[in-house]
Amino acid sequence: MSKQLDPQAKALMEKVARAAAPAFHALDVIKARSETRKLYTYFSLSAPPVALVREIAIPRTEGGGVIPARYYRSLGSAPQTLLPLLVFFHGGGWTVGDLDSYDPLCRVLANRAACAVLSVDYRLAPEHPFPAAVDDAYAATLWAKQQAHELRVDDSRIAVAGDSAGGNLAAVTAILARDQGEPALVFQLLIYPATDQGSERPSQKEFGRGYLLDLEAIRFFQNKYLRHARDYEDWRASPLLRQDLAGLPPALIITAGFDPLLDDCVAYADHLRSAGVEVDYHCFEGMVHGFLTLGKVFSAAVEASDLAARALVRAFRQ
Repeated sequence: MSKQLDPQAKALMEKVARAAAPAFHALDVIKARSETRKLYTYFSLSAPPVALVREIAIPRTEGGGVIPARYYRSLGSAPQTLLPLLVFFHGGGWTVGDLDSYDPLCRVLANRAACAVLSVDYRLAPEHPFPAAVDDAYAATLWAKQQAHELRVDDSRIAVAGDSAGGNLAAVTAILARDQGEPALVFQLLIYPATDQGSERPSQKEFGRGYLLDLEAIRFFQNKYLRHARDYEDWRASPLLRQDLAGLPPALIITAGFDPLLDDCVAYADHLRSAGVEVDYHCFEGMVHGFLTLGKVFSAAVEASDLAARALVRAFRQ
């Protein structure tokens, strides 16, 4: 029996088709960023209150400048309590997306997992192509560990998370942290992560048109982010190509059944398991890519964020 597109996803796809808006890949980067912000403004749930929200400028050790970030503490937490920390990387194909677009989700995760969240505004392409986003993601995670006392977080309970391109950065940061020996991470939350830039798995074609994220948009993002053909085969862009994944922290991988990235996510889950990494894999069968941050449209977004928060609570308690 073939799987069925969720009625809420079908309704959104029909609405998008009726709107007859210009294809994403036909937009310039500035317009693409603007349209992405509108999408999240219209379809994200309201941002719940938290105990603290603070803008932070993380010094960039190489090349100067700073990495903007936003720091959250869970509602009801005392200022001096050492909270576990989730370092979060937003989605958007390494090209669009920002802190505001993912603000509601970061607040939800902070509250439901009783943790602090550091949301990282890594550099975007094409102004800053690969591997700038990777460098910022790891640098911000390492900085958070080094500044644990000032942030009032427990440096023995740090996890990474990300959505789509941010899931890619979270996965890569987990590998870099293992390779460099710090920080010691307790968990990785990967929400429909991009794991193989050169993928030709069946889901790419089966769901590559008409399901919110299409192949043309994927190529648009890749062409902005990756400078050379060889970048596609660099494991920092395609973590599925990294051979040795042993010793990585446990992972929750959340996927959508009508996502062109689905098979790549399944392959990464299998690759982690084959290396002895504990993996909890959960597919929301009727959903499309991006559903978790569009809570006004998809009731499954609440279920998925609850699933993520419960996994974080377990990881932080171990």
